[in-house]
Amino acid sequence: MLHDLFRKGRDFLGVEYPIISGGMTWISDFTLVKAVSDAGAFPVFASGNMPPDMFEKEVDRLVEKLEKPFGVNLITIAPNYRNHMEILLEKDVPFVVFAGNFPKKRDVIKMKDAGKKTMSFASTKSIAAKQIGWGIDSLLLEGSEAGGHIGNVSLTVLLQQVLFEFHDFPIFVAGGIATGKMMAHLLLMGAYGVQMGTVFAMSEESCAHEKFKKAFIKARARQAVATPQYDSKLPVVAVRAIFNKGMGQFGKLQFELLKKLADNRITREKAQYEIESYWAGTLRQAVQEGDVENGSLMAGQSVGLINEVKPIKEIIKTFAEEASEELELLKIQFSRFH
Repeated sequence: MLHDLFRKGRDFLGVEYPIISGGMTWISDFTLVKAVSDAGAFPVFASGNMPPDMFEKEVDRLVEKLEKPFGVNLITIAPNYRNHMEILLEKDVPFVVFAGNFPKKRDVIKMKDAGKKTMSFASTKSIAAKQIGWGIDSLLLEGSEAGGHIGNVSLTVLLQQVLFEFHDFPIFVAGGIATGKMMAHLLLMGAYGVQMGTVFAMSEESCAHEKFKKAFIKARARQAVATPQYDSKLPVVAVRAIFNKGMGQFGKLQFELLKKLADNRITREKAQYEIESYWAGTLRQAVQEGDVENGSLMAGQSVGLINEVKPIKEIIKTFAEEASEELELLKIQFSRFH
């Protein structure tokens, strides 16, 4: 039964398991991407705001070394977005994932004309319909339970608002997923597959610092909180991370920037750039240096469901086994109604 539920997502992605490893800046590097690919799942390489020459080098490495399909994410709000896009148009990359904000129609069309399958996020039915109309090949529904930059709507609402409204269109879901049991139910609801980040950030192959992973193991779901926006004059994309000194410092940064805006000492664009620079820097501080007090511990609320570091192959295998067991239990339950 699981084989049948996997079919749509497996055929679309071209991999054995319709499980996507989301693109996480500083974490979804070549090593993680290859490990996910070798395990039969679908990896996404995180471009972040990587210098163009470094980005091109890494993309070439992926194209050369990976035998199965993979994706590269493009952060639409990153300063190097246009440079990254022009590079990808010339590369043999099978999938492009637009992230950070919704892509423009012309960018989707350019990528499709270059022979690539396109993926993007949708937070409402109207946004989903608009992108499908443009020709986007697939959508990702990411609930606010997810880690990193998030939307404002929970996955349970997005499922009803978007997934149930667009039948037989490739839609993958994310946010708070940490067990094969949950994956089984989401596939039954019509999802083509799932995307996860936190569980892969904690894998053995993840380059994240040992202290970073230990902080995740200790954390409870309620400790992965979303940052607030204090004033609409400074639009802030919410970020979910484990609360620490760094999160508190971000609040102070917002107030400082709002005061500068009020005094006309900074433009809104520059203020927003300062915010994104803050997150990029503090995430690197935590992931690479192990500063779990002042660095950003971006994590989804699923962090409360994960209590050990495991190899990626074992993670994927366990998910498939749990999903199969759950489907067998459901068959028994449904049989009681006959």
